[in-house]
Amino acid sequence: MKPTYFLLIAALLTACGSDKSTETEAAAPPAAPTPPPNPEVVQISPTQLQATGLETGSFVWKNMTTDVQANGSIDVPPQNRASVSAVMGGYVQSVAVLPGQQVARGGVVAVLRHPDYLKLQQEYLQSKARVRFLEQELKRQQTLDAEDLGAKRKLQQAQSEYTSEQALLRSTAGQLRMLGLSMASLDRGEISPTVPLVSPIKGYVKAVNINPGQFVNPQDVLVEVVDRSDLHLELKVFERDIARVKIGQRILFKIPSRGSNEDMAARVFLVGRAFNDDGRTVSVHAHLEPERADVLPGQYVAAHIQTAGARQRTVPEDALVQAGEFSYLFAQTGPTTFRRYKVKTGATDAGDVAVTLLDAGADTTRLVRHGAYFLDAELKKGQDAEE
Repeated sequence: MKPTYFLLIAALLTACGSDKSTETEAAAPPAAPTPPPNPEVVQISPTQLQATGLETGSFVWKNMTTDVQANGSIDVPPQNRASVSAVMGGYVQSVAVLPGQQVARGGVVAVLRHPDYLKLQQEYLQSKARVRFLEQELKRQQTLDAEDLGAKRKLQQAQSEYTSEQALLRSTAGQLRMLGLSMASLDRGEISPTVPLVSPIKGYVKAVNINPGQFVNPQDVLVEVVDRSDLHLELKVFERDIARVKIGQRILFKIPSRGSNEDMAARVFLVGRAFNDDGRTVSVHAHLEPERADVLPGQYVAAHIQTAGARQRTVPEDALVQAGEFSYLFAQTGPTTFRRYKVKTGATDAGDVAVTLLDAGADTTRLVRHGAYFLDAELKKGQDAEE
């Protein structure tokens, strides 16, 4: 009886313990779900932190400028550019210059010949002789009129002929001066079958469009001369930007054809007041600072007009990463933890970029100033692994 009794008690105890275990399990609350990782946070190991040499710090305040981009060319004022043409048509006897050669003001660039040059000089000398004769005739008529011995009509006729011939003489002399002939030599009776073509300015020969034996007309441009003493920029600024451009603003420009990345400087001295015919652009002129001898008129330039300046928060370009349409920077939130923040970028100056935070809460004293691309790569690696 006793063994059976003990077995029954053991079975009852076992059943009671099982019921209590079941009740305890039923009463226990369910475990909380694990929160998903923050897609803007990246964590690296201490070894990676030491190996990458990340540099943290805060914003740097700088006086940043905003730019207006413009294209144009090196140019000279109209008064520094001359086109040499013939006053009267003629044959080219000789050419005295080559492209690139320096020529003085009044220097001979070519010599022309034509029979009409001789005829014009002949007319001048004949008119000069007739003026002397008519002058003497007028004096005789004046003497007779004073003694009341001559007719008034003859005196008036002598005055008219003398005045008319003087006008013809002055006109012929003016034409000969325009041809470049020496009036002193002509007054001595020296007639020349040729006339010189001279440069009206000092400068360098840009183009020579003639050769000996060629017949040229007055409308032909025979030689072009450029004076490089007042080189400047002529830029074309679009309508939307012209209101921001003012006299005195600094310009940084490059000449792509030079094959270098050198920045050259200029300063605005004239802003156009009308639109150009080739589009909705306005001409802006700027003096080179300093004057340069290694640039050529006509060279194409790409320029940035510095229109305004303001103190702004900046970070190095190495602190920013591009992800889609936005730019980001990282801030350290723990010993080996970093968080990404969205920013708006602005002007760039000497490797620094103006930024505005679009996400609040960033620790701006521990921004990652160098090495952001490593953190961005680690962040993308973690996101790919979760997917």
